[in-house]
Amino acid sequence: MLSYTGLGKRNLGNEYFLKSGMGLRCVDEGVTHTEMNTFSIPQQHLTSSSTARWKQLWSLVALYASVVIGWIAYQNYQPKLLVKFNFTDFTILLVAVEAIILVITPPLAGRLGDRYRFKQGHRIPVIMAGISFAAMIFMAVAFTLFSNPGEIFKWILPVLIVLWLIAMSIFTSPALSTMELFVPVDKLPKAMAIMTIVANLIYAIEPVIVDIIDTLGAPLTFITGGVVVLLSGYALKKNLFDLFSTTNNKESFPVDSFQKDNRKSRYGMIMLLGTALGLCTTILFNVFPQTLDAKLSDVTALDGKLQVVMVLLLSAVLSLPVSTWVNKLGLEKSFYASAIVSLLSMAGIIWLPGVWVVLLASVVFAISFTALSISALPLALKNSNYYEKVFCVGIFFSGVALPDGVVELLQVI
Repeated sequence: MLSYTGLGKRNLGNEYFLKSGMGLRCVDEGVTHTEMNTFSIPQQHLTSSSTARWKQLWSLVALYASVVIGWIAYQNYQPKLLVKFNFTDFTILLVAVEAIILVITPPLAGRLGDRYRFKQGHRIPVIMAGISFAAMIFMAVAFTLFSNPGEIFKWILPVLIVLWLIAMSIFTSPALSTMELFVPVDKLPKAMAIMTIVANLIYAIEPVIVDIIDTLGAPLTFITGGVVVLLSGYALKKNLFDLFSTTNNKESFPVDSFQKDNRKSRYGMIMLLGTALGLCTTILFNVFPQTLDAKLSDVTALDGKLQVVMVLLLSAVLSLPVSTWVNKLGLEKSFYASAIVSLLSMAGIIWLPGVWVVLLASVVFAISFTALSISALPLALKNSNYYEKVFCVGIFFSGVALPDGVVELLQVI
């Protein structure tokens, strides 16, 4: 196992160094030297692209989509499997373990991702290790369900569920952090808009996905999930290596990032960004269905879950226009404005009476939630030191997972 004590940076003139538990290192083209040798970064590796690399972005979007579908499958089958194999007494423990894993694992994976960025020139080993592990667990769960395990071997199932959670958490943060490699800073909001559209559309058709999952059955669902995650992961790997082909299979150093980056990463701010997005997402999926069903039943035949689907579809439709607005206003102003408006509109939906007030607040929430989804992760990257990008993305996703973990734990207690 890799031991790691954290990354720091020291600047001597125009030379850049990494400081770790193994001593002072000079970095050039992904090659490390334990001796304190100084040299300049070749100019061809200081790249600044004004155009997004769409092939790589769509590969990342495809992987993200497979992750979202994987979570839908997990959330659909986890309660059923607990009942089927008489593990309902362990529901609280499993939910608590799930919350802890989803909060702790992303930063740890981020540390490894940053280490590999400078040790091997890219973060692909961590991404592919997590993807391969997740696919293997998918297959192992499928095999376990196919074999209809007896009293002794059924205890493998909760272990596999925990390992699957760890595997999914290992590669998600390093994978999504690659967005900074092929999307210029001024196009990050548009890239996040695309991710938001994909996620919202998938969650909007969740009932259809669940029907398909139920038709396939648990074993085939987990086999399919493993194959989809593996294929999308290898597509991302291939396209990333295509991107690195001009730099000897190493990540390039963007001019706007590889400056005198003496600032400290704002861990608290990054955690706040993730928590704000996670809180809004958690309330949307866990509170709104019942609230909207109770308050809007007189004006619509749609139940609460379908009303949430309408909010998601509206958010998807608005994502690209809102990304333009976020770009013009700036990430920081967009985040604070959208977070405040989201909180106020959520409070209006939950506590204010009146059908039309709730309808108006729902539309306002759809707009502000879209802006929040688009601005939060790019702002987290902006508040990260260049040498801790993947670690800080991990902190961000810890914040996203925290509210949902707390709410789910409260629901089963």
